[in-house]
Amino acid sequence: MKCLSRSAMSISNLNNSEFILTGFVGLEGYYQWVSIPFSLVYAMVLLGNCMVLHVIRTEPSLHQPMFYFLAMLALTDLSMGLSTVHTVLGILWRFIQQVSLDSCIAQSYFIHALSLMESSVLLAMCFDRYIAICNPLRYSSILTDEKIMRIGIAVLGRSSLLIAPAIIRLKFLNYCRPHILSHSFCLHQDLLRMACSDIRFNSIYALALVIGTLLLDAVLILVSYVMILHTVLGIASREERIKSLQTCVSHICAVLVFYVPIIGLTVVHRFGKHLSPLVHVLMGNIYILLPPLMNPIIYGIKTQQIRRRIQSWLYLKGT
Repeated sequence: MKCLSRSAMSISNLNNSEFILTGFVGLEGYYQWVSIPFSLVYAMVLLGNCMVLHVIRTEPSLHQPMFYFLAMLALTDLSMGLSTVHTVLGILWRFIQQVSLDSCIAQSYFIHALSLMESSVLLAMCFDRYIAICNPLRYSSILTDEKIMRIGIAVLGRSSLLIAPAIIRLKFLNYCRPHILSHSFCLHQDLLRMACSDIRFNSIYALALVIGTLLLDAVLILVSYVMILHTVLGIASREERIKSLQTCVSHICAVLVFYVPIIGLTVVHRFGKHLSPLVHVLMGNIYILLPPLMNPIIYGIKTQQIRRRIQSWLYLKGT
């Protein structure tokens, strides 16, 4: 609680464009120890996603639609790690406590845009699995390099443009409440909580955006897998059914790793007002870090081509 009391005393010295990052409430005396697992997690995020990108780029046999989408996912996860590492570790290493409004808005933009991008890429990967299983004879003619490039541009445009109005609006709000952020990074809802201006546009737009993107993507993924399951059950051979379903396991795991923390964070924010602030902070970090950490592990273990390429690469490095 010493950190909070120091933060409260510092509020009077802040202007309207400076905010205090709360960090991990209750663990201030253990930051040097807490920084160790977080440093390891960020190192694994960077190493794992860079390794996936390197393997896909250097292995000609992986230059296929499924792996192009996986490269998009790895780039998104890598960017998410890079967008938060400086404030999280900055707090734990005690060289960052305050952040300017412009920096906070920029970080908030990247975090939320990358979350939308992750959802969009997972939907595109589901479309890839649907075509591969339900229409395999036309797979190569449907998912051409040109089509994949268009999908990538659409994913980037959708994510970067749709989030922009709400984030830009943050710049013009008046922040008269205590400038204490409840996380170790900046989120849209955190800044709204401190605003004294009319925030109806941001609140309504954010809700509509969540429904029109994350929720819609989840529904489309669910519908796609219902259709995939219907097609698989129609295959006569049991071995072929199992083989077809196994190609979807990695993607299903990635979807769960992305959506389960979002649901958990939403439940905590909506119904966990009585919970310790540390619970909210930890859930926020899980939401940010779990997908970038787990996706390279999931695809490295479940995808035979990537697993073999990494194993051979590590073996050559060892010799």
